[in-house]
Amino acid sequence: GPKVTYVPPPPPDEEQAIFAHYQTGINFDKYDENMVEVSGLDPPAPLLAFEEANLCQTLNINIAKAGYSKLTPVQKYSIPIVLAGRDLMACAQTGSGKTAAFLLPIVAHMMRDGITASSFKEQQEPECIIVAPTRELINQIFLEARKFVYGTCIRPVVIYGGTQTGHSIRQVMQGCNILCATPGRLLDIIEREKIGLHNVKYLVLDEADRMLDMGFGLDMKKLISYPSMPPKDKRQTLMFSATFPEEVQRLAGEFLKTDYLFVVVGHVGGACSDIQQSILQVPQYSKRDKLIEILRSTDHERTMVFVDTKKKADYIAAFLCQEKIPATSIHGDREQREREVALRDFRSGKCPVLVATSVAARGLDIENVQHVVNFDLPSTIEEYVHRIGRTGRCGNTGKAVCFFDSSSDGHLAQSLVKVLSD
Repeated sequence: GPKVTYVPPPPPDEEQAIFAHYQTGINFDKYDENMVEVSGLDPPAPLLAFEEANLCQTLNINIAKAGYSKLTPVQKYSIPIVLAGRDLMACAQTGSGKTAAFLLPIVAHMMRDGITASSFKEQQEPECIIVAPTRELINQIFLEARKFVYGTCIRPVVIYGGTQTGHSIRQVMQGCNILCATPGRLLDIIEREKIGLHNVKYLVLDEADRMLDMGFGLDMKKLISYPSMPPKDKRQTLMFSATFPEEVQRLAGEFLKTDYLFVVVGHVGGACSDIQQSILQVPQYSKRDKLIEILRSTDHERTMVFVDTKKKADYIAAFLCQEKIPATSIHGDREQREREVALRDFRSGKCPVLVATSVAARGLDIENVQHVVNFDLPSTIEEYVHRIGRTGRCGNTGKAVCFFDSSSDGHLAQSLVKVLSD
């Protein structure tokens, strides 16, 4: 394709913007009612409060500024495991605080052990590499990392596809301790020898089941088989997701030490209980009218509409605009600049409806998404759980509606019944 020249605008760096966060919802305290199961040999005891973790003063101040006052279950159990140097696979519902569960203990360790990056080396040697499947998600993780390292000399960097490679290289070369990356761009920068791996102490796979399946599995294998990448017994590997199909749990063993711990909050792959799920039987040809009816009745509340193809995402967004419902779309064929503008318009409320493919199904944390509509059902139940999890985050409540057409969606019926009855 044509040479990519896009350079994303730098994120705002005044303190207020760095620490911006939204409010927890009325059900935040209900997270504590979730059963937590830890499997593996002698796991450390869970934390009851941030103070118990004995983090340094700077980190405690940043945690407070970021609006974290109470630990969620995945944080209570994961933070001490990571601090103890153990490998971890953690499964907890969408929107329940997994990102902080791995970032906090990693930053705490880096501050304790000291870091070595300088912007004068021709090759940077990050201590931590975090990979995630989409550009928007990896950027969100980077922005979260900036909060926790504020006022320290730890430098997080984010690199992803769809942007000028030279820009990614310049970001890395200014010093890099925590590298947040999508797989393709990461391997590219390693191959150009701008990144050395021998210093990697922490490898984090966010949305780990997606990182190990057909999509990125080969890239991840390639990453851990670089000669300079410390073998699994010489690094700490952490995997987080809201879903972990059993075959993926088997694949994960290749990456983790044999004594890894597995933390499950609630059911493995369970949907978030703060989301009211409705299933409507809608034949293919009636879906557009039904969508209009639903959107007109919600009175401009922020809504994500998921469809199965990139073409359809653009088509439905254009159709909604004709019907005087301001909408925009996000999918893998849109240029990175357009994806960022679409997300910005949706976040700001300029376009209260975002029509998306599964590229936006995982991890994205957008305030006040009140509704998710599955215009088309995805091919797997895991994807359904992630999609509806764009609402009902952080103890807030949300609604998810899905259009079920028995001629095309029969394959999901049984799994849907299980997720709904759970």
